[in-house]
Order: sequence, then C-alpha cells, then structure tokens
Amino acid sequence: MRNSLRVFAFLILVAVGSSAQPFGLSNRVANTTLQMPASLPTLGVAVSNAFPGVTFTNPICIASAPGETNRLFILERAGRVTVITNLAAPTRHQFMDISSRVITGGEEGLLGIAFHPNYRDNRYFYLFYSLTTTTAAGSGRHQRVSRFEISPTNPNLGVVASEVPLITQRDDYSNHNGGDLHFGSDGYLYVSLGDEGDQNDTGNNSQRIDKDFFSGILRIDVDMRSTNLPPNPHSALMNATNYFVPADNPFVGATQFNGIAITNILRTEFWATGMRNPWRMSFDRVTDTLYVGDVGGGAREEVNVVVRGGNYGWAYREGTINGPKSGQAPPNFRSIPPILEYNHGSATNQGNSITGGVMYRGTRTPSLDGKYVFSDYVSGNLWALRPNGTNVVPFEYLGNDANIVAFGIDPSNGDVLMADIAANRISRLMAAQIGGTPPPSTLAQTGVFGNMANLSPNPGIVEYDVNVPQWADNAIMRRWFSISNVASRMTFRGTNNWTFPNNTYWIQHFELETTNSVPASRRRVETRILVRSSASTYGVTYRWTSLTNATLVPAEGAQDTFTINDNGVLRDQVWNYPSQSECMICHNTTGGIALGFNTPQLNRDINYSGVVDNQLRALNNVNYFNAPQPTNLHLLSWLAHVTNEAVSLEYRSRSYLMASCAQCHVPGGPAPGSWDARIHRPISAVNLINGPLNNSGGDTNNRVVVPGDVAHSMLVTRIGTNGPGRMPPYGHSLVDTQAINLLTRWITEELPAYRTFAQWQTNHFGSTNSPDAAANADPDNDGARNMLEYLTGTNPNASTSRWAIAAARSGSAVNVTFERIANRFFEVQVSTNLTTNASAWTALNVPENRPFAARSNSMHRVPDSPTNDTMRFYRARVYEP
Repeated sequence: MRNSLRVFAFLILVAVGSSAQPFGLSNRVANTTLQMPASLPTLGVAVSNAFPGVTFTNPICIASAPGETNRLFILERAGRVTVITNLAAPTRHQFMDISSRVITGGEEGLLGIAFHPNYRDNRYFYLFYSLTTTTAAGSGRHQRVSRFEISPTNPNLGVVASEVPLITQRDDYSNHNGGDLHFGSDGYLYVSLGDEGDQNDTGNNSQRIDKDFFSGILRIDVDMRSTNLPPNPHSALMNATNYFVPADNPFVGATQFNGIAITNILRTEFWATGMRNPWRMSFDRVTDTLYVGDVGGGAREEVNVVVRGGNYGWAYREGTINGPKSGQAPPNFRSIPPILEYNHGSATNQGNSITGGVMYRGTRTPSLDGKYVFSDYVSGNLWALRPNGTNVVPFEYLGNDANIVAFGIDPSNGDVLMADIAANRISRLMAAQIGGTPPPSTLAQTGVFGNMANLSPNPGIVEYDVNVPQWADNAIMRRWFSISNVASRMTFRGTNNWTFPNNTYWIQHFELETTNSVPASRRRVETRILVRSSASTYGVTYRWTSLTNATLVPAEGAQDTFTINDNGVLRDQVWNYPSQSECMICHNTTGGIALGFNTPQLNRDINYSGVVDNQLRALNNVNYFNAPQPTNLHLLSWLAHVTNEAVSLEYRSRSYLMASCAQCHVPGGPAPGSWDARIHRPISAVNLINGPLNNSGGDTNNRVVVPGDVAHSMLVTRIGTNGPGRMPPYGHSLVDTQAINLLTRWITEELPAYRTFAQWQTNHFGSTNSPDAAANADPDNDGARNMLEYLTGTNPNASTSRWAIAAARSGSAVNVTFERIANRFFEVQVSTNLTTNASAWTALNVPENRPFAARSNSMHRVPDSPTNDTMRFYRARVYEP
C-alpha cells in the first residue's frame, strides 16, 4: 500500500562539486588458460553378480537393519531368511527358517521383512508371509504380518518361537498379495497389500476402507504409543490387539469414502488406497517420499508417489486410463495419477509386470544419483527416473536383467542391489564409463591459478563474494568466476535466476582453521570447479595434497578426517568431498546452476585491489551483462548475514534459507509441494509459517515453522539433525549452530506476535468478510487503508492511530522522514505530478532507500537531491519482506 504526501516548496538549485566514484573493474579480458573439457565421460551402469560364490534359492526380498553397514538380509521365497556378513568378503548364514509355516503357490511365500528402528534394544523384526491357518474368517489361505525377535546371544539368529502375529488376513486367491514392509522416519510400519487376487478386483476390495485389509498401504503403530488408537475389531486380528493405529492416519474418524457414507466398520489402518498389486515400495530417505510400483491389469504399469490419504484409482482407473470397473465409479471420482506409466504389449516391448525399486542416493554410480531405479519382471528392462514434481516423468533405459523381484541398497557403499528369483542371485548395478574426456588430474593443470602458492588467478578469472555464504562445516571460502569469451554475456535479473553463456566457470576454494580462531592455522582443503559449456554442466573437485597443488577427487567423491583444536579440546572432523552427481543435485537448473551467483547475493561492496565498489556496478561497467543491465542498485534486494543484528530475525533467517535451500525448495525444484525459499517472495506466500509437511513425523502438530514452538518446527529439526534426515542432505558433518540459534530466536522472539492479514482482520473486525475488513477499506477515515494499517501496526478503528510520512527542506535538498516499522520494507517514491499513475512515480535510488527489514522501530530519513523541478511529491510504498 502507498501513502502520499505533497511538498509544495520550490527547490533552489545549488551547484555541488564531486568526483565520480571509481569502478572496481576497469577492463575485461579473455581467459585462455582454463583447460576443462566440455563434458565429462558418460557414466552408465552395468549389471554384475553382487556376491560371486554365494547362492540363494529364489531370493525375493533384500533388506538391511537400520544403522548397519556390514550385514545384508535376503529372504528366500520358501520361508528362509539368510544373512550375509562381512560384505567385502561375504559369508552366508541362515538367520531363520519358517518354511514349515509358509506356502508358495501362485505369488505367495515369504515376501517382506523390516527391522524395528530400535531393534538394537528390543531385537524386533517383522515378516510378511503366506500360510494356511484358521481364523474367524475361515480356514485356508491367509496373509500374515508377524513380529519376531533376534536371539539375545546371537545377532545372526532369529528366534522362530518368538512370533507374535499382528494381522492374519483370510485370502481367497494366491496372487496380488503385495507383501512389502518398511518403517517410515515417523517410526510407523507401512504394509503394502494387493486387491486379494484373481483378476479385475473380483473381491470388490479396491475401493473399500470398511471391509478387509486389501488394495492399499497400511500404516500402523507397533509400539502402541499412548497417543494412538486401538484398531477396530476384525477377524484378521485374531481377537488380539498387538498394534495401534496412528491418530493422524487419514481415515481416522471418516464417515464417507469417495462421497459415499461408510456403513461398516472403518479400517483406520489405511494410509493410501486404490492399488492393484503394489509389488515393492521404498522410502527415499532424503525426502521421506514413498514410492510404489503398482502392477497393472491388462494395459498399464505404474510408479506412484504415495501421500497421506491418496487414492490411486484401481479398479476404476488403471494408470491414467479407465479401469475394468470405471462404470461403477461414483460421480466426480478423482484419483492420483502415477508419476510414470508404461503400456503393455509386444509393440512397445516395455513389459507387463513392474517391480518397484529404490531411490539411489549413493556416490559410486553418479549417473543414478537422485533417480528412482526400477524394472519390469517380464521384459527384464531396467529403468531410472528423476522425479520432477509433475505427474508425467520421463524415464531412461539402463539395461536388461529379467526376473527381478526386489531391489535393495548395499549398506556398505550405497549400491543398488536386485533379487533375481530365477538366476538365484543378487545382482549389483555398477558405474560403467562410456567415452568422454576426463578432467585434468591436478588443479594446476586446470589453468585456474597463475600462482598456486598464493592463489592468484589467471587473467580473465575474477574474484567475487556473496552476502550469505552457505554453511560449509566452519570452512573459510573464496570464490572466482570466468566467462572466457569477452563477447559472451550474462542475463541479469533483479529477482529470478540469471542465465549464463557457454564457457562460464565458477571456482570455490575451502580452507579450515585447524585451531579455531587462529588464522595462521589455516589448511587448504578443497577447490571446486563448476563448468557451464555448450555440451553440459558439471562439477568436479580437487583435494589439496600439498601447499602448491591439489588432485582430482574420484567421481564418486571421497572423505578426509582432520584434527581440529577447539579451545584446547581436540576433535576429529570428517570432510566430505562431493561426488560429481552430488554437485549437480544442488547445482540444478531450477536453482540457477551457480548457487549464490544472483542479485541478492552479489548486491554488495567488495574490495577490488584497493577500490571498493558494488559488485553489480563493477561487473556492469566491463560489459558482463546483456540488456537490461542492473540499474538503481540501491533498490535491489540483498541478503542479510546471520550476524547483522540491525536486521530483523525473520529476514536474516530467510536470507540464510535462500542461500542454503533455494536450489531445491522452489516451485518445480527437487522438493516439490513444499515451502518456497526464495527471498523475493513475501513471507505470507512461501508456506514457511505453519506450512504443511510432506511427512509429519508422526505428530500432527509438526509444521515447517510454528510460532513460539521450536520443538514442532521441523525446519529447525531437519537443519539441526546430523545424519539421515539432515537438510541440506549433502556435504556436511557438523551442524550450523549459528543458524540454529538464529532460527530459534526468530521462532521464539518474533514469530509469537506474527499475524496473517486474515488473523488481523478477524481481531479487528470479527471476521474476514466484513466490508470494513477489506484490504482497501478505510473504516476510520484517516486516509490509511486497512492493508497499510496492518503493515504499519496501527489501529484501523481509530483515526488518531496512523502511520505518517513527512518531507522537509534541508538546505537545497529534501529529507523524507517516517517511522520505519520493524520487519517491513519501505520504498520512498517521487513524482513531479500528483497522480495515481504508477509510471509517474520513481523510487529514490539512494542508500537510505534500499529494502531494509529493521530489527526494531525507529525514525528514518531518506534524502532527495536538488533538481530543476519546481514541485516534487513524495509517497512511500510499505510491504512485507
């Protein structure tokens, strides 16, 4: 909103002598020294035997225990659990044999295993298997989920006699059993279930949550927490309650499903519905996303992202087409489409039976990082897809390995493993180099530095700095960039990402103080190079091995350990050198490729060999930008450092999040459907405050940020986690305590007083619908509309409570004064005509008028220089950061 003030004083011109400010850069030169290839060797994949010499009988599931790196569990369909120890030199042991209880007709057998997150203490693990037994539903075929215990004296031995059944579901058919088990990060057990079998949902199970446990994903509490609920009675529970239902499950308390009243006993265990045969599911442990491969009927195979309460359509839909019972769908039926589907038939040769896979987050196969790997059991085709936040995701062919029934991860190195039920082996996906040109083997050979001893860059390579550096485990950083051809230019944008020409390079250098706060103890650690060429964008890193040179880190990354003196206490610090694939997860197109190379980061002064100048001004002076070029530098956004106490806690927190998280947390980024980290978006539009979560962690009170409540603010929890679930997920071994303290202060000191405009309307007018509550209304007739009163903290029902702006001559100039309200932006604008035409008003381009979110209220002055105008009018735009 704007408030205007007329100034009718005639201005007297006074000649003022001044010398022009020198530019930090006076000329631009080409770079001829950089020797980086246009693209790296292509790294594909190859299939090999993961454990030569170790054989299995119909392996059907692969799992590892949480936190372990040197054991792997393989289920054999007939009812045996095998454990492989010492994965570098594998030894096979029989962990447990329940084959006398398991039946294997059709698609039955021992199908799934999951270890309790706290299994080291309680020794619990869970199995899903098929059996013949008798329950209240009748005698014959059943599917069962049971808890077992590990021997207290032998960790490689499961105790058969320890079984405690949780669910024993009567099943009329031998196919479509699902059978996968996984614990989520919320500590709950997720169970995949088919539609009972036969064909085309014979049992009418697929769109029911008031019947049996079929056709969806269950989510249950095996710890029976006091805040959760007992399950409703069902014959499958065998008159025993051995689990609870999480209180935040989506159908707790439901009275309708698909718009139809529920008349039978509700099955509150369901987390998602409408699946035919979810054959293998898995969590991405970085994003907590649950992926499921759902085997189709006669037409489509699909990959689904499972969300709370999601309905995936079967049997009304098969993928994105009509299913066999489409005619029975209720009016306005809606289902969640798959993120990928493929057709049946020999013409496409894609396959007929999907096997759901895993999200690869390792380093040894860079081409797969951040991709979901899956296959088709019939065709043997192996594929990978990278989720992009839409419902249509392309996938790439990796190779062929038929009869794959399950995927897993090697806990020792992150490799993708596959269970080949026909070949009786566990296969491994390995990186395979295909063509391309390797980068220089040493940093000296790259041509970045003319003097390796003092890091003097070669001509055409320019040093730069940022307002808010990313957290790098206490490292001190320096940065350079180069656009080799002087005729090539960047496209400047005041808010959105810049674009860059081919042959643009960025260099980032890291050093650690081995004794904290002692600059003389600095040790060179790493130098990274990001390349943008006509062929590709890629990143490599070099590890310093001497005072004058650094060697190329392998494509899969590496680690070092440094001994750090923390105020007399010695500690070991692990340093992670990123893999080439990790580089590109952050340096993605949506995030702008070059993190920190944007307006709010570069809008600052630096010292160019004795000349202090604004970086944008200096770069523009030597033609680094296409039109439009940066002008009105004082009006452009800038990020505030975490230590700048003059700036509000909110704006400093958001500046930190922009610097650290905006490569993923943006619309269309790798973290879809979440909050927006971009600084140019107002706080009311970014889903930070009370923002919803993709995964509540089992507590419905959790949000992205909760005013006054750090414990339920998952932003702080994720940034403060050191291990799985950490955000940002890569490259750190230490927690940024300075950032945690800042975010905590914001949540506890500023946010308790935060009110949305809707809350403000309700407080002052009783509702948001009152005519007096409208944003443009002025109920107290003081000339200030409601939105302005909201932004300036005045009372909209009291004409004596108003924010004011004034202008007064000061010699030959004019000073515009007003109260600068904490955590609000103010922009003083001037015009020679008193008009509402926006084009007639221009903002004063002076340092005092830059966007500044102050920590506290204070009087502020914005000066205007003398002009030839006989009359000038002033107003101020007030807006939220």
